[in-house]
Amino acid sequence: MHFFYTLILQFYGLLLRLAAFFNPKAAQWVAGRRRWRSRHQALLEGTPRGPVPLLWVHCASLGEFEQGRPVIEQLKAVHPEWKILLTFFSPSGYEVRKNYQEADYITYLPLDTPANARDFVALWEPTAAVFVKYEFWYHHLNALREAGVPIVLVSALFRPGQLFFRWFGGPFQQVPGWFHHIFVQNENSAKLLAAYGFDNFSVAGDTRVDRVRQIAETAPSFPLVENFAGTSPVLVIGSSWPEDEALLLPFLNEQLPVGWKAIIAPHQVDEGHIRQILKKLKLPFRRYSEGEKETGARVLVIDNVGMLSALYQYGRIAYIGGAFGSGLHNTLEPIAFGLPVIFGPGFRKFEEARYLVQSGGGFSISGPEELQDAFSSLLGEEAYRRASEKARDYVLRNSGASRKAAAYIRELI
Repeated sequence: MHFFYTLILQFYGLLLRLAAFFNPKAAQWVAGRRRWRSRHQALLEGTPRGPVPLLWVHCASLGEFEQGRPVIEQLKAVHPEWKILLTFFSPSGYEVRKNYQEADYITYLPLDTPANARDFVALWEPTAAVFVKYEFWYHHLNALREAGVPIVLVSALFRPGQLFFRWFGGPFQQVPGWFHHIFVQNENSAKLLAAYGFDNFSVAGDTRVDRVRQIAETAPSFPLVENFAGTSPVLVIGSSWPEDEALLLPFLNEQLPVGWKAIIAPHQVDEGHIRQILKKLKLPFRRYSEGEKETGARVLVIDNVGMLSALYQYGRIAYIGGAFGSGLHNTLEPIAFGLPVIFGPGFRKFEEARYLVQSGGGFSISGPEELQDAFSSLLGEEAYRRASEKARDYVLRNSGASRKAAAYIRELI
């Protein structure tokens, strides 16, 4: 099993090196790992560690970083002298957060081979390691275990189909036991671990909840958006894909109630996609990049990145994209502001989305009629109040996961 796992990963690395000639993201992935040993050594020498603990935090990408971030910041608030090594697997995480101020070293995780893992742990000599959610790199975890470095897993989710719980899992079946402690998001994960004989876990919830609460409490204001919204109720469309927009744009053109406005913050903000959206809009619109204009616009199109999490403060209802395709985007950000949410049918892998549908704080739709029904059901004040309370209730009830993880890590170190 070790041999085939390593062989598959090496083949994966080869494919990415070939894809790098044609794909910019693959090129970033390859470039970020080229001559990694000398580059990591230079990082360490550029900011000497000194005789203080080094905490290694690994995240797959940007979403997992947002789960690890509140843990990092709580630890740094108490122990500013600690050094933080932050690694990413994906360029979409590294490229966005490579200048994150709370980490002392930020880099890519080397490909998970035995030699890479041994050399990485020997070079950095972490005092402890924190992995986030799904990251189970066998050789890196094994190298930490052999070096006696304690490992913590936060915001973890487990499913029966994972390799740890299959008869053909081989050595991977023991991996959950390598963690000193696993903070799982829900009872289902806890029951699954217990059923397979593990007891090194506790139910703590999702650390993203603490992050979105922080965003909601400290959200910056955007005067242009504030002036656009005025006193009108606003539908905020976040992280939409073309599949979402195929329903939403006709809805805006034909069924958005008088007096309502809409903000569209698409997932892809390249000029081609923005122009496609604008071409299909029949309502008066303006682009955020145009600045202040007295246009009487009813739709504001956000043509940049980085604003969305704070834009929900101007909304009354949110539509979250992605659930007609690869996966639902972040519903925690709008519900932290108390917004009921609407999204497509592909939501069942997401704990908070299932809760929202079951409780009435969220609505899953699969076509234009269901979109209209969901939106209309929230126009009444009493119905809206109930949905808003259920949406916010999830955030209030699931706060504190990062505090629990940070307290454990402090004791561990």
